[in-house]
Amino acid sequence: MNRRGATAAAAITVALASSGCEFGPKQTQQTGYRGAGLQQISDPDHVARAAAIPAPPYELPPDGGISASEAYENVKVLNDLSAERFNHLMASITQWVAPPEQGCTYCHNPENMASDEKYTKIVARRMLQMTRAINGRWTSHVQQTGVTCWTCHRGNTIPAFRWSEGERTLDPTSIRGNKRGQNTPDANVGYASLPNDPFGQYLRGGNQIRVASSSSYPRPDHVGSIKGAEASYGLMMHISYALGVNCTYCHNSQSFRSWTLSRAQRATAYYGIRMVRNINDAYVEPLAPILPADQKGPHGDAYKVNCTTCHQGLSKPLGGVSMLADYPELKAPVAVAATPEAGQATAAAFRNPGQLTKAQ
Repeated sequence: MNRRGATAAAAITVALASSGCEFGPKQTQQTGYRGAGLQQISDPDHVARAAAIPAPPYELPPDGGISASEAYENVKVLNDLSAERFNHLMASITQWVAPPEQGCTYCHNPENMASDEKYTKIVARRMLQMTRAINGRWTSHVQQTGVTCWTCHRGNTIPAFRWSEGERTLDPTSIRGNKRGQNTPDANVGYASLPNDPFGQYLRGGNQIRVASSSSYPRPDHVGSIKGAEASYGLMMHISYALGVNCTYCHNSQSFRSWTLSRAQRATAYYGIRMVRNINDAYVEPLAPILPADQKGPHGDAYKVNCTTCHQGLSKPLGGVSMLADYPELKAPVAVAATPEAGQATAAAFRNPGQLTKAQ
């Protein structure tokens, strides 16, 4: 190779190496005994970007006065709020979700704000129910920090991090030309040769994730396989990527399967997986019939959430800062039917608005 070729090869090598690295200082947090590798490394620049929170549109007004249902027509979800608090939340949601050029008209007909003719208004109702349900029913995961619409949307009509059903197997009886989603570099599983779609199997429905056994011998009460282990590990790689942590954030490498040796964060993650399933099963997927094609995956299913949707590379979304002090109406205790049937009833009501009740 001549000198020019060697120089070009060196430049390409440097470029490739640089593309896989993050420049700048890093922070290290020790989470266990020294010398055991129990530490997490973070990029303060990324933390600052992912933890950015917009200022409220205006100061939270005092509670009291006439209710939203008295001031406005067709208020079905936030009818427990005062009109002033209702207006404050509507202005905030517009800031968090709606395109700036559309504003309120993204969900409302400006000639008739009470109308349910836009699908976005029906979706927004269900998402408000979901947010309140998360803050009320899933404190085992979100603790008292809670979530708001901004946690996922960050100014986008559809959250930037989402998933939909992957490519279907053309011939499930054959292995020729079908890698079953493996050996294809994918960020979701850390660019490993693991199944690159762990979401459909584990982040909806109730499939068992755990494959490790307490015995080296077959047991009638525990059936595992290498295939199941690879799929389970793919989900673990996703969680690691989503939270910007390594395995020891939750697990002790002395025994990955042992709960008694694990950190408390493993229990938080356990409930988080189940929370995401509930979100997808009860709130997101049932809305598919009313969503336009550009808000669904290639197979017609609604875009769903995974761990990255909220976390975006941080162990705690938004750096662990709670927005609920400025938006207390999103943590109001309400009776919400968190079932797929309730979501389907909401979608059906879009086609027949007279069927929608306050309970839905």
